[in-house]
Amino acid sequence: MAPYDIIDPSFRSFVLPNAAIETLGTGFRWLEGPVWFADHDCLVFSDIPNDRVLRWSETGGVSVFRSPCGFENGHARDREGRLISCSHRNRCVTRTEWDGRITVLASHYQGRRLNAPNDVVVKSDGSIWFTDPLYGINTDYEGGRQVSEQRPAVYRLDPARAELEVVAGDFEGPNGLCFSPDERVLYIVETGQQFAADPVRHIRRAVLTENGTRLGATMVFHEVVPGGADGLRCDEDGNVWTSAADGVHCLNPQGALLGKIRTNTPVANLAFGGRQRSRLFLCAGQTLLGVYVNRRGAVRP
Repeated sequence: MAPYDIIDPSFRSFVLPNAAIETLGTGFRWLEGPVWFADHDCLVFSDIPNDRVLRWSETGGVSVFRSPCGFENGHARDREGRLISCSHRNRCVTRTEWDGRITVLASHYQGRRLNAPNDVVVKSDGSIWFTDPLYGINTDYEGGRQVSEQRPAVYRLDPARAELEVVAGDFEGPNGLCFSPDERVLYIVETGQQFAADPVRHIRRAVLTENGTRLGATMVFHEVVPGGADGLRCDEDGNVWTSAADGVHCLNPQGALLGKIRTNTPVANLAFGGRQRSRLFLCAGQTLLGVYVNRRGAVRP
């Protein structure tokens, strides 16, 4: 039986007591960046320290999608279904074309190299939003130590015009990203400085302005305890499902904690997928987990 913590009574209808947490794969090093390919009925995700992108399907299990991969972390799909990826080692955001070619979309800002793009989301207008902290160039474990040339920031890329701009520059360690279902709000995880004794850790919320191309002032939405947040996703009702040190936490759109799915191991990232987008795939350290819930992942306009 899946271990749930019901904090708000509403969460009781979000989960399924007879739906166990299933182990879908294990023996990895550190999993991240899950994205669901409904047209191929598979999950694509990263095993960062092993420098490979993997694929999981119900019928085929785990296989290698790309290796080496430049120590890729976050992934998303663009409006044409192509894979958008964040590379630590190569310090860039790329697009995998349908014929397998890789196109570099962003590698520099104002003439200087990006740090280590971490997470990425694609808006319905085709714009690509990504975070660029220092984590991937701080150690040799997740990409290789290199010198930073930029302050950590959140970027917006207009691929049609090849224009890259900073939309938020007041983060110490911008990490996971997620749009609300109506794309009026962007949630951004702040995980702080990697080796700080007491890093700043919370989820911020920013309302989009100027026809959805800019961010208004960001405000603290929720502080995940224990361990802080990393990756996060919205369901179709606007609830935020976020990773945590003890599993997955579910927050309502006002930032109140509704309940938890306890995994007893840190979860780095998650994605909705499977039939009706009602299965949560969890990147839990060295293990890929899956659990069915009674909510569906958001499909944006």
